[in-house]
Order: sequence, then structure tokens, then C-alpha cells
Amino acid sequence: MREDVESLDIRDVTANWVNAVVLQGQIDDRIKALADLAHTPLFFGRLDYLHAPGADLAEGAGGEQFYIGRRHVHDADGDPMVIDWRAPVSQPFYRASKADPQDIALRRRFGYTGGELTAYEDEHLSDPAESAAVSKLLQQEIERPRVGPMRDIVATIQPEQDEIVRSGLSGSVCVQGGPGTGKTAVGLHRVAYLLYAHRERLARTGTLVIGPNRSFLHYIEQVLPALGELEVKQATVDDLVAREGLEVRAADAAETAVVKGDARMAEVLRRAVRSHVGTPVEPLVVVRGSRRWRVPAYELEEIVSELLDRDIRYGAARDALPQRIAHTVLVRMEQAGEAPDDRVQDAVARNPAVKAAVREIWPAVEPAKLVLRLLSDAEFLAAHADGLLSDDEQKLLLWPKPFRSVKSAKWTAADLVLIDEAADLVERTHSLGHVVLDEAQDLSPMQYRAVGRRCTTGSATVLGDLAQGTTPWATRSWDEALAHLGKPEAVLEELTAGFRVPREVIAYASRLLPVISPGLAAVSSVRETPGSLVVSEVAATDTGAELTAAVVAACEDSLRYEGSIGLIAADARIPELARALEEAGLPYLAPGEETTERARLTLVPASLAKGLEYDYVVLDEPAAVVSGEPDERTGLRRLYVCLTRAVSGLHLLHAAPLPEALA
Repeated sequence: MREDVESLDIRDVTANWVNAVVLQGQIDDRIKALADLAHTPLFFGRLDYLHAPGADLAEGAGGEQFYIGRRHVHDADGDPMVIDWRAPVSQPFYRASKADPQDIALRRRFGYTGGELTAYEDEHLSDPAESAAVSKLLQQEIERPRVGPMRDIVATIQPEQDEIVRSGLSGSVCVQGGPGTGKTAVGLHRVAYLLYAHRERLARTGTLVIGPNRSFLHYIEQVLPALGELEVKQATVDDLVAREGLEVRAADAAETAVVKGDARMAEVLRRAVRSHVGTPVEPLVVVRGSRRWRVPAYELEEIVSELLDRDIRYGAARDALPQRIAHTVLVRMEQAGEAPDDRVQDAVARNPAVKAAVREIWPAVEPAKLVLRLLSDAEFLAAHADGLLSDDEQKLLLWPKPFRSVKSAKWTAADLVLIDEAADLVERTHSLGHVVLDEAQDLSPMQYRAVGRRCTTGSATVLGDLAQGTTPWATRSWDEALAHLGKPEAVLEELTAGFRVPREVIAYASRLLPVISPGLAAVSSVRETPGSLVVSEVAATDTGAELTAAVVAACEDSLRYEGSIGLIAADARIPELARALEEAGLPYLAPGEETTERARLTLVPASLAKGLEYDYVVLDEPAAVVSGEPDERTGLRRLYVCLTRAVSGLHLLHAAPLPEALA
């Protein structure tokens, strides 16, 4: 199929060089999409239908056989050899069961090692004599060692995951999923499915995956290309709100960041933007030729009031104002017996007197300058925060020493979110067709609003776990979060079956749930792995040298196993552990860097562990992870994240006492 595309000659089919460039770009993208993937088979399953799909069952039509794979594959004659996993005919591969066979006689799973077919497993779903059994190949695929970036899960999608993946484009979905339930994979595969089912529409409107940080995005970036989807953009929230010429050069204290991220700031900004609109006090005189046309101040005031009442974007109203004034002048002309047309109205709207009046009544607003003034001018802030923010909250917002200009200001990440909100009040933000928001529980209300602006006319897939909220402003409930996002109608789905984290490990981590997220259901892991949890206490010393040495030894021991190793520690401990690994001759990677057979150990600061996974995890000093956060609850949530990154085994080492819930 790839060679067929490569052999296409477009010299005689393009009208001009522009068409040729566009068509060649499409051909190049198609070639990339058809690239072979090392160690990845073209198919992973087979379905034998009792009857041909769509046939009248009463006629007794014979069944058909389909191979299911990551991509659609056809032969030289164009006949299908492998059916795309997203096609309707493939759905029973994920949904059919002994209780509901869905007209399937046989479901076959194939096992591969390094791309070579090594096993197969059959289920005769319509045979009452055969009892249901757990698929060993399915379990082996889930437990396969993780070396390199995140991979797709098309061979192992579970029925409850498949329902979310195949839900329609028109509705938004929120997925609450504990560690190891596959919520990230579900979100990415949902994008792939939507692109398959609504390709033309999403090609026009665009799709976007938003992750918590660059390391996470690097970790997941190969999933969609492996499924042939190359056009999906990826970004962090900071990327979304970034503005040319403005750099984040400072960090807010936690209590300040909480106020800046509060939804009340949206109303403060709205008031501040609208405060620029003035009340006309002088009549407007428009000179055209020998005639002078006068618009009284009270009529100008009526026009301004009407535009304000419509509550449209500030910039759109400002653009409409000269046309509304010009229309009023045209009415005067018609009353005087003239017959002006649209060209005359446009000319009046461009008249110097009209333009001057617009500048006076409805001046342009620069979003960054507006936020600069709010954070610098106590009186300006107080005027627009009255009844919304307390005096203490206003003091937290104000800079101790105001900056002179937008360029000299030391902006924080939360400030750029405020600027983005102000920019949307002035001019509508472009909306995409579908947005996937992962690790959503860590967003502030204002960040939710920033994401929501990118999908006002599209839909969203929101992924997260309330128990893993590790910011002072972390989401308290999904209903609240979805309201800020502008998607209150989104369907809430919950994934509670864990496929990644061993039962022993997730049960140990779940001891923290009553403290960090009361009422949230614990994940029930389907994988029982005896010996997967080891907790070691190391003698405490003033220097901590014994603990560091024990951690390095645990890393060396873990490297005896196949797969990736993650050494997770409090951010403050990272420099010491890095030196110790170097002295021990153990090469290590930074989060997001791709593991290889030669370099399988990654040194992970606790603040960057979220969303990542490793076959074996060595966790250094839980007490340091907890104390590294602003408060105990946030610290315990950070620890919960760190405890649940392991796929095969977790070795926890501590010198300080463990948190009470774990002890």
C-alpha cells in the first residue's frame, strides 16, 4: 500500500504549482501514516461471524471472517485483508462475551513476540458447551514490560473502555479513573476513533490533546502516530495561554495562585474591560461635501447602551459601533431626501469624526496592559473587585513593587491565564472540534475556562482522578470542573477496574484514600502479583547516606528484571540521588526521555511523576515527598501518585516514619 502511494505521478494531474504542493503534502502524509512499526504486527485478532454482518439472519446467510488490526490493510485488488479496529464490524472483538456473543462464533487473539506470531487463543462465544475463561494472552499483553514511550492498547481495550472510546462526537465525556485504569489510553484512542468516524469534520476544525507537562506529552506522543493519526496537536495549558513577547519569569505563592485561579477573577476582568467604555457627552458632527449631519449625544448613548446590553465581545462591539453611528447618519440622509447605499454607510463609518468618536467612547483594550494595571493599581483593582474579592485577597494579587511596562513585568503562569481571559473578552478565541484534557484534576477554575474557550463549538474528553489532585487549587468535584469548562452536560464515566498496577501495590496506596479523597471508590486491580510490594526501613542518620546507598542498591537490584525502572523521589532529594547514581556508574534518564535496552533507569522528581509508568519503581523517602508540598493533604496526594506508577513491582525505602495511614 505504501509503495502504491510512493509510485504516484502527479505531474499531469495538477493545474498549477500550488495544487502540486498541496497534493504532494497529502501524499507525504499518507506515506508517513503507512510507515511500518518495528515489532508491531498488522493484526492482533480475528472474528468469525455466524452470519454476514448486515445480512438477514432469517435467510441463513453464511458467516464471514475478519482479521482485526491497528490499520485497514487491503491487497493489490483493493479487497480488505485487515479491518481497522475502529470499524463497526470490529466492535464485537471488544464487546462480545459468552453472555452476549453478538453473532460471533469465534474470537481469536494472537500473541506476538518482536513482531513474530508466537501464539493464538480461541473463544467460541456461541458454543454453550464452552465456559468463559480469562484470556492469558490478554493478561500477558497488559503485563508486557514497558521500554520506550507509551504504546497503544488496541489489542487489550476492555468493554467499559470501548464504550467511552466509541461515544459520539457531539457529546462531551468526563472520565474519573484511578491509577492503572487506562484513562489516558482511553482518551487517546477516543481521539483516534473520532478521527476515523468524523475525519472530514475534524480535519476542518482540528483536535488537541492537553497534558500536564512536556515530559508527559513526550511520553504519549507516539500513541496516535502508531494508529496512523499524525495531525493531532499536543500542548500544555501554559502553551495554550502563551503570548508572544510575554515570558513566565516568576512564580506565585500558593495563596496568591489560588486567588488568581479563582473563577471570580473572570468577573473582575469583565468589569475591568467594560469600564473602558465611556458615556458620550458631546454630539457628533459628520461633514460630507457641503452637508453636515449631527448625531446628538443622547442617541450615541442609546447606541452604546444597546451594544453593552447585547454583551458581545468588547472588540466586536467596538467594530460595530462606527457602523451603528453611520446607520444613524444614513437615516438622517434618507429623511433629507437622499438615497445613500451601503458604500455611503461604509464611507461614513470611516469618517475621521466617527473614528475619533469611537476612540473616545470605546477605546481599544490591550489585554496584557489591562492585567498589568489590575495587579499594579490598588484603586483600579478595588473598583472592579468590589463585592467579589475581600481586602486580603486583593492584597495578595497586588505586586509589592509595580512594574512599569508589560515587557518588564515578571509574569507568572497564572498571570498569563488572566491575560488569556481578558483577550477572550476582547476577541473570541478560536474553537476546535475536539479537545482531550488529561490530568484535569490539577487545573484551576480559570485554567478550565481557558481550555473551555478552545472547544466552545466542539466537544471535550476530560480525564482525571480526584485523588491525584496535587495543586492547592485542585478540583473538588467534576460537576464544578465541568461547569467552569463550559460543558456541564458532559456524561461522567467512572473506571474502577485497574489493569496496570498490581493488586498488592494499589491496595497499599489506597490506604491513603480516606484521608486524601473521602468517598472515592478504590481501584480494584485485576492483577495479583505476589511479592510486587516491598517496604524497607533504613536506619536514620544525620547525613542520610545510608538511605541513599540503600536506594542505589535497590535500583541495581531492580535492573536485574526486564523493563523500565523509575526512581521516584522528592524534588529536593533529586540532586543527591543523581550524584549517587553517577558515582555508582548507573546511567539514568530524565522524565520523558525514551528508555532503551542500555538505559532503562529514569530519575523522576515527584512533581513530574503523574501520568508516567514504569515496570519497577523504587520510591525514596515518602515523608520527604509529603513534606515537599504546601500542606499535608496535597503531600499525601502527591505520595499516592508516586506509589501508583509501578506496573510489576514497587520497592519503598524510608528512614523517617511513614505517614500514619501507611504505617
